[in-house]
Amino acid sequence: MACRITEFVIDCRDPETLADFWCRVLGYVVLLRDDNGDVEIGPAGTEPGDAGLKLVLSRSDEPKRGKLPLHFDVNATDRDQDEELQRLFDLGARTADVGQTGEESWHVLADPEGNEFCLLRRTVAPKAG
Repeated sequence: MACRITEFVIDCRDPETLADFWCRVLGYVVLLRDDNGDVEIGPAGTEPGDAGLKLVLSRSDEPKRGKLPLHFDVNATDRDQDEELQRLFDLGARTADVGQTGEESWHVLADPEGNEFCLLRRTVAPKAG
């Protein structure tokens, strides 16, 4: 047997704002809101015991310090990279500088709380489901 990554937790000041952003970026829905203000999101139809990856936006007052040691890479599913980049900007993403040269085939972006993620060049098939 092996473990599976089932949740990726992002500490943030405003879980509702980040949940809204990431739901719109990934096509996810809110699965759970807890009494502490944390919000869990994932693909529509996901149940708590499902093994698919869910995001938990966890309320924290700790400030972000520097470049994150982990980040998401995302790919568009129905448009080219330039069109997806514009869509992400329209959703509230912004350009981030983590020391890239400008020659990369990907774009480094930040979500509304400054968490870095990259938009890669490939277009991938949407997950069936």
